[in-house]
Amino acid sequence: MAKKQKQQKQSGAGGTPATVALTAAGADYTVHAYEHDPAHPSYGEEAAQAMGVSPDRVFKTLVAEVDGELTVAVVPVAGTLNLKALATAVRGKRAVMADPAAAERTTGYVRGGISPLGQRKKLRTVLDDSASSHATICVSAGRRGLEVELAPGDLARLTGAVLAPIGRE
Repeated sequence: MAKKQKQQKQSGAGGTPATVALTAAGADYTVHAYEHDPAHPSYGEEAAQAMGVSPDRVFKTLVAEVDGELTVAVVPVAGTLNLKALATAVRGKRAVMADPAAAERTTGYVRGGISPLGQRKKLRTVLDDSASSHATICVSAGRRGLEVELAPGDLARLTGAVLAPIGRE
């Protein structure tokens, strides 16, 4: 069962770069912690199950390369990323999934815990437009077993994200 905790202020101690960034921005958010199972085949589906949240409200953070530039794609865990649509959303020609080591090195997070917030190097970000159909969505808070719930508009504003139809079921 996930633990819910409303965050108003959070010091750097014990927080992740994502939660520290949210607090610094004065955003309203809720942290959901759960026991991560390393044997689970899908980080995102595990998070949705553990929190008891519909998978269409839990979004995964993927790092791709569009014309050689690392780009973050945030899509529902229930679907997949449409690489062609991602390239189109940032006016690129070709998108491929990024090398996992490059994604980890650039964002400062490990796979399964990459957050669109508080990245070591801020990358251009595209949020699937289905997010706007929900009052709140959940994304990684910066480590496996930790999610943050916030309004999609706040996520877009804080990451500078473009909203576009980049996910597919």
